[in-house]
Amino acid sequence: MSGAGPASPGRGSAAAPPPADRRRDSPAAGSPIQPIIKDVGEVYSRLLDHRPVIQGEIRYFVKEFEEKRGLRELRVLENLKNTIFDANERVLPKCEQAMQDNLSETFKRLQAANAMIHRLQERECEARKLQADKMMAREEKCIAHWEEFMREQQNKRAEVDEEHRKAMERLKEQYAEMEKELAKYASF
Repeated sequence: MSGAGPASPGRGSAAAPPPADRRRDSPAAGSPIQPIIKDVGEVYSRLLDHRPVIQGEIRYFVKEFEEKRGLRELRVLENLKNTIFDANERVLPKCEQAMQDNLSETFKRLQAANAMIHRLQERECEARKLQADKMMAREEKCIAHWEEFMREQQNKRAEVDEEHRKAMERLKEQYAEMEKELAKYASF
């Protein structure tokens, strides 16, 4: 190897023309290889090219699937139709009859319950009214008692004021006499 730079293995330093693409090179139309290539193409398409067979299998599978699906859906629809018919013919009349039988009894019970609740409400209303009347009577009694108490307090205050006034007058008289007596002794 020379030290001039990396060399490609297997290639010389001279530029070689690129190899020709074999697929692009087609033999001449009049060449004896032409029938062989045609035969090889037919063998290839029969042995190795399975696209037509696979497409046929796919079409067959889709056709079978749609037929089975259609039959399954028909069975489901038939079962639904039978169930609805059975419900309309047997179950619905039984339900209607049971509802009519039980509905009248339930209606009577509801009316009885409604009447009982109405009576309870009336009793409760009367009890509230009675309690309110008692409360008003107690309140009026308390107000009357308070007014009496206030009158008594006014009277007692007037009595205390009168006693205080009398005591003040007595004290004034007593101090006035004391001053006179003191005035007698002060003149000595």
